[in-house]
Amino acid sequence: MRLARMGSAHQSRLSFMRSLLRSLKRENWRFDRPVWSVDKNGVGHAVYRAIGPRRTYSLVAFAHDLPDDMRSDRVIATAWDATFALFDGTPTDVDIARLSQNVPKQEAGRISDRELSLSRANRSVRLWSHVVERLAKGEQPDEEQIDGVGYLMRTTAVYGSGKFGAADRAVLAGRTIMGAPFHAEMLAVWLIRSFSVDLVEHMARIKGGERAARIEPPLRHRLGIGNSTGLGMAPFLVNHPALLNAWMTARETAIARVRSLSHATPEAQVVFRRRLSRARENAAGWHSEHPVQIPKLKALRADLDLLAAHVESGALDEAFPWDALIGWSETALSMEGQEQLASLILEPYGDLVDDLVPTMATDEAACFRIDGTMTVAALRALLSRDYDWATGIDHDPAARCARFWYVSEEKLEPRLGQRHEEPGAEREEPLDISRAACALDAALVEEADDTILADFLLRCPEYRHTVRRVQIAATRPYAEIRENLIDGEMLPIDMLRCKLAYFGASRFDPRSDRWVRICLYRNAPFPDDLADAPEDDWA
Repeated sequence: MRLARMGSAHQSRLSFMRSLLRSLKRENWRFDRPVWSVDKNGVGHAVYRAIGPRRTYSLVAFAHDLPDDMRSDRVIATAWDATFALFDGTPTDVDIARLSQNVPKQEAGRISDRELSLSRANRSVRLWSHVVERLAKGEQPDEEQIDGVGYLMRTTAVYGSGKFGAADRAVLAGRTIMGAPFHAEMLAVWLIRSFSVDLVEHMARIKGGERAARIEPPLRHRLGIGNSTGLGMAPFLVNHPALLNAWMTARETAIARVRSLSHATPEAQVVFRRRLSRARENAAGWHSEHPVQIPKLKALRADLDLLAAHVESGALDEAFPWDALIGWSETALSMEGQEQLASLILEPYGDLVDDLVPTMATDEAACFRIDGTMTVAALRALLSRDYDWATGIDHDPAARCARFWYVSEEKLEPRLGQRHEEPGAEREEPLDISRAACALDAALVEEADDTILADFLLRCPEYRHTVRRVQIAATRPYAEIRENLIDGEMLPIDMLRCKLAYFGASRFDPRSDRWVRICLYRNAPFPDDLADAPEDDWA
């Protein structure tokens, strides 16, 4: 639960994109595009449906003619190349008309509880123009350009869980496909990927007429969906300690199950070697210009070469080979390589680990209520056991409390301020967990051991938030990021990468310490070939 390790996370079998596509395939979902109303200028709307055994979900997509000077990935943008809503069911003409008046406005509009997510995307202008030109001439796009960018469009936000009027998370909690975390958002992104390909081919047909080509399947599959993610996502892991614990527990349990195997079957060895080969290919094509990520990528490529050589020397023929491999990695590989290996060893064992996906959702309301009957002595014991990493931090030096988290007035998005250089610290969000734990520990010094928390909190209600966290963490060992989140050296991108790896993202490309570009669904099946694709054999 240290940021440096969380910031080296990789996608795995448990990632939400992969678990979603496995579920859709196993339940034999069908997909169609009942509406395509896009004109010669690329303006209009379309509907993509996912039709399951019990429910239907529809992506309602709006295409816009956006001037180049208005295209921005920043959250303060007010116009986009495309906007989307994931609708619960099949939308009527009345629904589409209502959505057309609100979805293109994004934050300035309002959606209803019939919508499960709200999102928007911009074109990758350079690749988009290249693909249209090539297809219009009846030619295929250049493979190097496809691989260099990796997507035709990138989303700049995918909102859900009640935001801007969308359905609350509780609406989806009991549904088979949507019960897992972020499956609604991941379904929307997967269908947006189809829309991006359909739209670029539509524009090529407008330009080239009958001679226009479609993107051939092998090249088509190499197109994912890009995403630009900033500070708005970072506090999520802090604000949802029970959920974070569920995610981490599932992954650690999966790793432990595989490490406990006494031998690796020939079949498992074949799968592992194939996935390792793919990881090396991915690392070779993964580029970044960020000074933090550049050395990490260099180390990862060297790690994977070393790992491949170690495997070929017979490492998988040992007793308890996966446990031995993880143990070897702790001294032989960088943290980036260690985390890649931890994900790779799960690949051959879907039958052993996939059942953990349902455990990655949790009822956060159930642990929200504070146990006021607990004594101060019991609370002190929990602080000593679970928060020794926090209470040992000296927050007095300016560098140790250099930042403060706040919510911007303009976009209601989380931001980081410089405490000693900027105004606004009085509006600080309670994300300074280590400092808050120290303050609670100090406040309990004068309290009698047998004082019950109800009495203490009645007198000192400012500690309710921290007491709640301590009680949540008492039975959830992965509930806290064990770092000082207001330290001047803290890197928010580590939190972003951890969460995005659980989504299933790849090709992390930090653009600063506060925002990162990624790729989603690269190499994944499309709706029209999911049924015939080998199960979960694309990452």
